[in-house]
Amino acid sequence: MYAITLVIQCPDKKGIIADVTSFVYAHKGNIQYIDQYVDRENGAFFMRLEAELNEDNCSYDAFINAFQSGPATAFNMDWSHQPLDYKPRMAVFVSKYDHCLYDLLGRYKSGELAVEIPFILSNHADLAHVAKAFEIPFYHIPVTANTKTKATEEQLAMLEQHQIDFIVLARYMQIVPPALIDKYTSNIINIHHSFLPAFPGAKPYHSAFERGVKIIGATSHYVTAELDAGPIIEQDVARVLHSHKVAQLVAKGRDLEKIVLANAVKHHIAKKVLVYGNKTVVFI
Repeated sequence: MYAITLVIQCPDKKGIIADVTSFVYAHKGNIQYIDQYVDRENGAFFMRLEAELNEDNCSYDAFINAFQSGPATAFNMDWSHQPLDYKPRMAVFVSKYDHCLYDLLGRYKSGELAVEIPFILSNHADLAHVAKAFEIPFYHIPVTANTKTKATEEQLAMLEQHQIDFIVLARYMQIVPPALIDKYTSNIINIHHSFLPAFPGAKPYHSAFERGVKIIGATSHYVTAELDAGPIIEQDVARVLHSHKVAQLVAKGRDLEKIVLANAVKHHIAKKVLVYGNKTVVFI
């Protein structure tokens, strides 16, 4: 037995659901989960499906090939597939802030994140001890104006060598170069405070405190060429009071960042996120 995840987007037409489910049934599969969404304004259809099949009746490769020549071609689908038990290979990029890194690694070690983490990469050496504590290789690749091109080449080579599926920026304080974005389109996940662009700069919580904000938030999104403007995967907010000090805002903000980033990573791992235009459909 094996289980497979299919994610589909295509122009909306009559019969897509019936055709896909009939296809699975014809190959003696059992659908365990199915969800779909129609963007009527743009005439777009989205589906996520999990099915269990018997290897003796239909091998994984045979199922995929038949699906491509069947429903995928008939409905002009942009689709992908993944074994349900597949653990994607995730690289973590980080700078000096450690809260998101500790959170991700703790969830990874506990089995909450079904991934492999071949390495952690940083433009600073400060968090090497964290990687060592979790027994994960740590690589320090400095990034300066003079070394940026060389650093990008080293990063790409390392990602290729370790067959990385996607990258998580756990507060990596560098602009991602176009070469990485092009190679890992919709596969680089970032986290930032939701004050952008209202409170940019190095101390957004201090600026927000001065304005007397009543809520703070965090946003996780895919990285695109436009800084901090990629398709949003997950967001959350927390209320703050006039009595809160800057340190309390920072603490609340970091808690939000950890939770929002972890949820975004979980959605991505499970192939629950479909990107179209600069938006996402997230099946929960």
